[in-house]
Amino acid sequence: MRAMDNCGQARALEWRITPPQTVAEWDAYFALRHAILRAPHGAPLGSERDEHDASESGVLHAAAWTIHGSLIGCGRIHPLADPCWQIRYMAVLPAWRGRGVGGALLRYLEFRAAQAGAKRVVLQARVAAEAFYRCRGYRRVGPGPVLFGSVCHWTMERVLTSEQDHPEETQQN
Repeated sequence: MRAMDNCGQARALEWRITPPQTVAEWDAYFALRHAILRAPHGAPLGSERDEHDASESGVLHAAAWTIHGSLIGCGRIHPLADPCWQIRYMAVLPAWRGRGVGGALLRYLEFRAAQAGAKRVVLQARVAAEAFYRCRGYRRVGPGPVLFGSVCHWTMERVLTSEQDHPEETQQN
């Protein structure tokens, strides 16, 4: 399969997206979330999880794996008030940023949520990631939280369409 990079150039994909399934995959998933989103701010192990991670009520996880089985990105979506869902914990290893991994994770989560009845997705985007989400159809709807005393966020949303891209169109099988 081929995907477009940020400059519109086609490039072969070197990864796939699936939910974590084994204990080792779940351990890697939570370790990546902590390493990218929490550890740089001194947050302890365990801070990368919340009450939705233990729930089986519609929570959907996505993990991007290299063809060699290394985890390179992750994200999660869960239902709020029907038909709104929230994306959280989006993270991609720095060496893999700008290669379509984050966009593919986002499409995967949106598609799976739409299959489950989601009509709208909200998220708290770090200010530095606002352009990433804006390019993918999200709009800023207000200020978000300030985490760790200095990490500012925007609340953003996107209305899902009935023509949501099928995530496998941008992945290597």
